Amino acid sequence: MPYLVALAFFAILSCLAAALFFMLKGGQEQQSQDKSKRMARALAMRVGFSVLLFICLLASWQMGWIHPTGIAPGR
Repeated sequence: MPYLVALAFFAILSCLAAALFFMLKGGQEQQSQDKSKRMARALAMRVGFSVLLFICLLASWQMGWIHPTGIAPGR
């Protein structure tokens, strides 16, 4: 499970870096629209990976594979 979480964080950061690259990359007007599409796709993938990670963590908690830590409720 820790490897899956680390891989998901790496994928999220990679998509964010790709979006930053496409945003900062200069070019002509035609390339600008292509650049915007690529940036939007990279950001959409980042959101998808984030939602997938959240769902995986909730499912793992529900199945008992991971346990929350910290202050117990009611204290």
